[in-house]
Amino acid sequence: MVDTDRPRKWPAYAVAVLFLGYAAGKAAFALQARLGFPGGPPVSAAEAESYFLDAATAQWFATASGVLGACVALATVTALGRRVPRVLMLFVLAGMLLAVGGGAGIMIVDGFVGIGVGWRWYHGVLGVLVIGLFAEMLRSYAAATRRAAG
Repeated sequence: MVDTDRPRKWPAYAVAVLFLGYAAGKAAFALQARLGFPGGPPVSAAEAESYFLDAATAQWFATASGVLGACVALATVTALGRRVPRVLMLFVLAGMLLAVGGGAGIMIVDGFVGIGVGWRWYHGVLGVLVIGLFAEMLRSYAAATRRAAG
């Protein structure tokens, strides 16, 4: 029988690696002043022109969000991060799950159903894995920081 209440650290490390990979891809596109992501669907010149931010600026913001996401993921399994109040960390993780889930959800729907963005089926599979991994990280943090019933 598998103990599902046991906290695990590997999901947090995996999420941190994914966030750093996201940040690296966004940084690569920021240096080229392009919107999009390496391996993702191309962004047309018309879409890039109508975007509310300069492409390089937008990509640098996305790079920073990826690095910040990796730091939060690592905070769930480090002593320093465990000093953050549990309610605050759960609130941050829930917000991140909504944001990550939204992006991954677009990849899933477009990858499997097709809404015109250009994601493929393998991007959809990645989206499912990312949501599951992030949810497991959140569950594991909640289990690790839960007070023992008295």
